Amino acid sequence: MKTKICTLILALSSISAFSQVGINTTTPTATLDVNGTAKIRDTPLSPTLTNAQVLAVDQGTFQVVKVTPQTIFDGTVNASVYAAKKTAPITLLNLGIFPAGFQVVNFLQSERNVGNSALFSDVDNSYTIPSAGVYAVGYSFRLGTGLQASLLTGGPGIGILRTRAGVSTIIDSRPFSGLTIPLVLSLTISESNISSLYTFQAGDKISFGLTDSGVISAGLLGSSIGSFYVYKVSN
Repeated sequence: MKTKICTLILALSSISAFSQVGINTTTPTATLDVNGTAKIRDTPLSPTLTNAQVLAVDQGTFQVVKVTPQTIFDGTVNASVYAAKKTAPITLLNLGIFPAGFQVVNFLQSERNVGNSALFSDVDNSYTIPSAGVYAVGYSFRLGTGLQASLLTGGPGIGILRTRAGVSTIIDSRPFSGLTIPLVLSLTISESNISSLYTFQAGDKISFGLTDSGVISAGLLGSSIGSFYVYKVSN
């Protein structure tokens, strides 16, 4: 009996003498270093995160670390989210690489509602796609008061422009709609919006502007409002 007690005391003493214990490894690098798989037979479900932590495995060190749900959310979705709203003064930018009749609205970094300003350029008023995938994009524009007492000839409207490797393409557009009652009146509903999903490559630039904009007067732009949003939904 004395022998068994001494053996137990010796074993406990040897465990306390070492700060690191290894399973399937003779060179542990943490308090408990398991070189192999692990099973947990019963894990209780927590209805809230109060007094609970989310755990993740660092693929470089294989160490289990605590992370916040916000860190996971930002890392997978929010890094691409961007939204902005533009009011007067609105001006239009026309570059040589743009399709004929298309001009970009001068959205600025300072006008964003949410998102990383590094995703947007004030130089060419464009949003840069941070990683390849499918994105939800929405764009709305109200020209003037949204209702003109005459038809705007030439079919003006709004458009989304993608620039890839120096080549610009209108990927979606919507015209302003018109209404004519013979001998009574002609109206243009000068407000339109686009909302859809698009596939982009990393580095694509997205611009928001007006199509067939040569017929639009600077006076109407002075009371116009535009807004857009972009966020990644899938790889």
